[in-house]
This record gives sequence, C-alpha cells and structure tokens, in this order.
Amino acid sequence: MEMVEAIEIQTWMMLAAVVGVILVALGTWFYIGRKQSQKQTHKLQERFGPEYDRAVSKYGSRTKGESELKAREERVERLDIVPLAPSEAVRFSEAWGSLQNRFVDNPAWTVSEAEHLVRELMEKRGYPMGDFERRAADISVDHPDVVANYRSAQAIASRDQRGTADTEELRKAVVHYRALFDELLEVRKPKQEVGEKERVQV
Repeated sequence: MEMVEAIEIQTWMMLAAVVGVILVALGTWFYIGRKQSQKQTHKLQERFGPEYDRAVSKYGSRTKGESELKAREERVERLDIVPLAPSEAVRFSEAWGSLQNRFVDNPAWTVSEAEHLVRELMEKRGYPMGDFERRAADISVDHPDVVANYRSAQAIASRDQRGTADTEELRKAVVHYRALFDELLEVRKPKQEVGEKERVQV
C-alpha cells in the first residue's frame, strides 16, 4: 500500500513538473511574442508617424492597422521608385512656378493643375496611378510627413468640384500639394559626383 502511494506521489510530482515546464515555456513564448509585437509597433509608429494612428483607427484595431501598413511596405518595396534626372526636375519646377503665378486669376484652375502635376511627378518617379487611396497609401511609406497634406488637398479639390470650396481653401490646397511636390522632387546625382563620393569612402 505504501509503495502504491509512493508511486502516486511520484506520478503527481512528475505531472506537476511537466505542467511547470509547459507553463514556463508558454510564459516565455508569450513574453517573446509580446516583445516582438511591441518592437514591430514601435518601428511602424516611427516610420509612419500620424499615418499609423490613422490606419489603426480606420481598420478598427492595432493588428489590422499594422497589417495594412506592412502590406504597404511590401508593395512599395516591389516598385521601381527612381529619382528625377536634373533636367526633369527643372521642367517640373518651372511648371509649378507657372501654375502658381496664375492662382490670383484662376484659383480653381491652379488647384486642378497642381493635382495633375503632382500625379505626373508621382508617375515619373515610378508610383502606380491607381485610385487616390492607393496612391496616398504608397506615398505614406516613404513620405509619411506629407501624406496628410495630400489628403487635405484632395479633399478641398473634391469640394471645389462640387462648388463648395472658397478661395482661401483653394489657396490651402495649393500649399498642401506643394508640400508633397517638394518631397517628391528628388534629383538623381550625376554619375561623376557619385563616383567621387565612392572614391572618398574607399
């Protein structure tokens, strides 16, 4: 009888040990998973800024919002985004100066042309011309600080099409488009300059 009791006690001790090991393993797995999740959240918050909060709010949860932002990153990584040749940058800058000078005479036209010029610049850089939300999402990956400007400008342009935007709003729309325009106006460095930089680094 004593032997049976001893075996039972030993069995319970073994079971308790196994359960303890499982609990420790689960706790460790949960801790590591939580740490990785926090690290990912911090990384996305740093990269996207206010766009992170917007995505979480729009999709209803942190998990869904972060999944959307990661999908954007992966999609943009597959794109061939290129800087402008110096001559192209000059052409775009001159085109912007020309349209901006016409604002006083025709504010609505200026906003419309600003939108078209920004889209042309995006396309020249390599961004696909899908619907507005897709364009804004793509822009948010590398230019999170100005994607809000893009959305604000587009919202004003839409109101103008309905005849509900006043001149001050149209002025703000041009300013918002300009913020994105300036961000996208990245110029490719001449080959000679790149070569000299590489020689210095060597």
